[in-house]
Amino acid sequence: MKILLAITGASGSIYGLRLLEELLRGGHQVTLVASESGLEVCRYETGVELNVADALKQRWGQPDADLTIRAATDLWAPEASGSAAPDAMVIAPCSMGTVGRIAAGISGNLIERAADVMLKEHRPLLLLPRETPFSTIHLENLLKLSQCGARIIPAMPGFYQKPETLDDLVDFVVGKLLDQLGVEHTLFKRWGET
Repeated sequence: MKILLAITGASGSIYGLRLLEELLRGGHQVTLVASESGLEVCRYETGVELNVADALKQRWGQPDADLTIRAATDLWAPEASGSAAPDAMVIAPCSMGTVGRIAAGISGNLIERAADVMLKEHRPLLLLPRETPFSTIHLENLLKLSQCGARIIPAMPGFYQKPETLDDLVDFVVGKLLDQLGVEHTLFKRWGET
């Protein structure tokens, strides 16, 4: 599967990193794009530099992984056109600024333009909003995007799998993203599994 993964400036870049790890491990073709704020927040929260593909591949022992990194300013990238749209796009984490601009149809960077392409081409667009509490404006923008076909998967872990670590909580949320992509995983126990 060809997936565009975007990381924006909301807290929670660990979700995007963990999703990237699983997608690369599964042999998917991934294009990664991070906003300027996404680069800064990821660096601050995790110490990871998102703009060096080889370093990211080595991080998870996937030197042959199919990973391309694009700049958020690259509006000439193939992902900016419906004729070359990926199979799916995930924005994890997705800032409320990004949500608002996508909901308003504003395409000032590759993340926003690619999201617009996904909506107009009726392809899967998954948003992982990481904000709390939501304002009425946030909720209205998320509702609008849901009505346009985006799937909203908030960073809200379940606790029925009895998490013991922070990784367990992250894996639950990332597992929900993978479920929406139709990608098999074993990141958490499903309800009723022993």
